[in-house]
Amino acid sequence: MNLYPYEKEHIARIRALAPECMVLLKTNGAFPLKAPGRLALYGSGARRTLKGGTGSGDVNVRAFTTIEQGLRAAGFTITTDAWLDAYDAVWQKARAAFTAGIKARIAAGDPDGFMLALGAVMPEPDYDLPLDGEGDAAVYVLSRVCGEGDDRHAVPGDFELTPTEIRDILSLQAKYPRFLLALNVGGPVDLTPVADKVDNILLVSQLGMTIGDSFADVLLGKAYPSGKLASTWAAWADYCHIGDFAEMDETRYREGVYVGYRYFDSVGKTPLFPFGYGLGYTTFELAVNRIELDSSFVSVEATVTNTGRRPGREVAQLYVSVPQGKLDQPFQTLAAFEKTDELLPGESENVLLGFDLRDIASFDNETACEILEAGQYALRLGVSSRDTTVVGAIEIGKTVIARQLSHIGGEPDFVDWKPEAVPCAPLPEGLPVLSLDTDAFDPAPLPGAPEISEEAKAIAAGLTDEELAYLCVGDYRETGSDSFVGSAGMQVMGAAGDSCSRYPDKGIPSLVMADGPAGLRLDRQYGEDEQGRYSIQPSLFELVKDFLPDEMVNTMHLNDVKAERHGVIHDQYCTAIPVGTALAQSWNPEVCRACGDIVGEEMERFGVHLWLAPALNIHRSPLCGRNFEYYSEDPLVSGRAAAAITDGVQSHPGRGVTIKHYACNNQETNRLRNNSVMSERTLREIYLRGFRIAVENGDPRAVMTSYNLLNGEHTSHREDLVETALRGEWGFDGLVMTDWVVAFMAGAAHKYPAACASGTIKAGNDVFMPGSPVDHADLMNALNNGEARYPLTRAHLEKCAARLIDLALLLREQAE
Repeated sequence: MNLYPYEKEHIARIRALAPECMVLLKTNGAFPLKAPGRLALYGSGARRTLKGGTGSGDVNVRAFTTIEQGLRAAGFTITTDAWLDAYDAVWQKARAAFTAGIKARIAAGDPDGFMLALGAVMPEPDYDLPLDGEGDAAVYVLSRVCGEGDDRHAVPGDFELTPTEIRDILSLQAKYPRFLLALNVGGPVDLTPVADKVDNILLVSQLGMTIGDSFADVLLGKAYPSGKLASTWAAWADYCHIGDFAEMDETRYREGVYVGYRYFDSVGKTPLFPFGYGLGYTTFELAVNRIELDSSFVSVEATVTNTGRRPGREVAQLYVSVPQGKLDQPFQTLAAFEKTDELLPGESENVLLGFDLRDIASFDNETACEILEAGQYALRLGVSSRDTTVVGAIEIGKTVIARQLSHIGGEPDFVDWKPEAVPCAPLPEGLPVLSLDTDAFDPAPLPGAPEISEEAKAIAAGLTDEELAYLCVGDYRETGSDSFVGSAGMQVMGAAGDSCSRYPDKGIPSLVMADGPAGLRLDRQYGEDEQGRYSIQPSLFELVKDFLPDEMVNTMHLNDVKAERHGVIHDQYCTAIPVGTALAQSWNPEVCRACGDIVGEEMERFGVHLWLAPALNIHRSPLCGRNFEYYSEDPLVSGRAAAAITDGVQSHPGRGVTIKHYACNNQETNRLRNNSVMSERTLREIYLRGFRIAVENGDPRAVMTSYNLLNGEHTSHREDLVETALRGEWGFDGLVMTDWVVAFMAGAAHKYPAACASGTIKAGNDVFMPGSPVDHADLMNALNNGEARYPLTRAHLEKCAARLIDLALLLREQAE
């Protein structure tokens, strides 16, 4: 396979970075292996390795290495070809039955059948195959696929292990002195039946196109895992089940701020593997050197020492226990973290962990303020949420206001749940206690909404109402866009869509948008002849036609022979980077920044202006089908990862990211019309905080609103989310667009309608994507129409169009 030089460079970089995203969950010292040898390889992910999840975030790579291929390339002799071949036959048979079942549901009139065809995940099949391989060691690769359009289920073969998997894993553990359970998954799996019986467990995750080679490097000790869990792994029964999940119309977030480790730590439940946990091929010790308070900034310096026999990297984590007061508080909250450089055996490094006290403030609904209540704030240093030690405290003598805000998001129809208050243990004697000077402490100023450039406003003012309306919807063919996942683009083949390309003569550039967040989603190749560019890749509809009844296939003309075109074929091979959760597991912003740099370089190469990523919704439930695209259950980890990858992409002139999905998009079930019901405190402290961090530290060029509603109104229709919080409180100065809202996706009738173009523009959401004649007509009908559901004035259209023009001019200027 002849690779372009950029492909070779990007593959090499991903291969080197990927081990930082792997998490060693258990070890008895049997790995790494000293040399390649005879290896017994089993499991669903051995040959059918997953580089990532499914849906719009998939990357159409030239090729990627499976774990089997990576091990063979590293010199291993695989002794289980017969088992792998037999498993393939079992999988194919199960797949045929699964496909037939979905086809029957659609034929029977299931109104959500097409979305089911896009996102449904086949559970792992049971089988009875002899474990007759042999070798110096054995590896069982457990795999789980999930993706856009469907949530996971707490059943065997999905979130839980199958009886077959349990049997084989335990049999291999008993048979081989060197046995490794490798997890090729995008999120947690309930390992309860095997976790305490298997000696070596490695969370490989889904690492993009070099996953097989990177795994072989770690198995042989050419690289080492240094990741930490970005979400809690536990038995299904132990997760928080206080709030709703995957309800069709209303999903109530009754658990409030007690998400992930905040719940486990506060109620005293012991997970299988806690948030922030991860081992290495070596061991470390942490020691505190000093604690300082400079105005409102807290810094803790610690020494990390490698006490083992191999090189490695450690992540120091600083948590704060906020005192209980008017507001109830989780046991602890992550406030800062730092990853060391590589430390050789015996080597030490000083790390500095710092945060502003304002960033751990809590939202008080009565005053619409973020406040720091009076009391003692214990500082806890450690290497996971369940391995922390109190090292000092900050004393705040009276309650102070950290930020004066406005009410946003609406009101829920319930009061947040809270656990029984845990008595606060007294601070151990001899630890430093530093006092905040409350008299000198002032609320942080809010930046206010940024100005639009005079040039952009002037161009918008010179357009007709109809022209403004065209700018406020995505580019489309007059017959309407036929795509809703990743192929509505008309300038770059396989791109997700474009902004309006009708007015180059008026000095308005068009923006090309490509999906993410595991790399650019483009066609691998396209043709170009005298008529222009054309796609030679199968459409999304063609990719799922095996799930569709024959009548639907014929109606959609999916078997029609396409007219032949004989132009020049061009390549668009893109790099698949690790999925979002894997990047967060690195706990290293530099890894995220490096991956963003790869994406930015390919955006320049292929003519893409906006990447529809990164995605930073919270891992509220381990069953969310799209969690693999997202980073963490913690907003600080999410926000820092998103800001870093933004910095990497936008270091390339004329390229920008689109952080998404803003906000509270935490399930795939009825995602276009589900209502997320939550308190404002929950909204601000958990589900918006990561976005605020990404905006304030990363300066993304665009934000994508989410499909769902928030407390009865679509997020894209909420002026308080878009104008009050995003622009007014955080100072965001870029473009706001919708997710891809297409009537075809709506499926069955539900309680709430889908979002509409007039509602989004009225709220300050600048562009309704991907655009259609219906959307343009909706804007024109709402203009100066007091009877419309969302009446619009010309000022609404001008402001939104001007912001699009402003960004288009900025990116063009940067690229020139």
